[in-house]
Amino acid sequence: MAALKHVGRVKATGKKCIVAYRTLPGDAYNCLIVPTENLPDSYHDAIINLVESNAGQSAYEFAETMARTNFPDGSIMLAALHTQNRMVKVSTDQIEMLPTNSYAILLSELNQVIAEQRGVAVDNLALRSADVEKAEVLDVAKVSKVPPSTEDFSKTTSASINEAEVVITEYTDPVDAAKHYRSQADKLAKQAANFRRLAEELVPAPKKKVKSD
Repeated sequence: MAALKHVGRVKATGKKCIVAYRTLPGDAYNCLIVPTENLPDSYHDAIINLVESNAGQSAYEFAETMARTNFPDGSIMLAALHTQNRMVKVSTDQIEMLPTNSYAILLSELNQVIAEQRGVAVDNLALRSADVEKAEVLDVAKVSKVPPSTEDFSKTTSASINEAEVVITEYTDPVDAAKHYRSQADKLAKQAANFRRLAEELVPAPKKKVKSD
């Protein structure tokens, strides 16, 4: 199954959400989400249909598509969600992206992988469009009520893709030690490959230009 962009959940509560902006201009470690649990049925169905559509999946940021799509009542999605205070500002390390049913990855980690593939800093990932600037001026996001996590996020890489955490073990036999470390290296290599594949499916890296003689 192809990776599905923009779908996530709040790490502390497990509640589903749609990520409108993965990063914000001048605020790269926060994002804007739309919690879907308490949306009116007509809004919920319309947003889910849009996420799954070609327009939704081809959008760099989902808010781009919402800014030009109407709800069944005729209101523009992005504007309606703003005026009804249904968009929430959350730290990117509190959101898990769910590109497939088999994988979950912290948005903060995904942003880092995408930035590396694009050859830019995370600070430069934000979409600097008129819609974003307007949202910032209008203070479209309210502060999230999600409590800060006490986890050490430097150790969440393996857990975020549902694999066992790498464990450092002391060995007296060098043969056993070498076997253990090779096994751990293989796991890390698989994790790196998975992260790069997911990032490429979500936001393809720009193709390098071939210099002509």
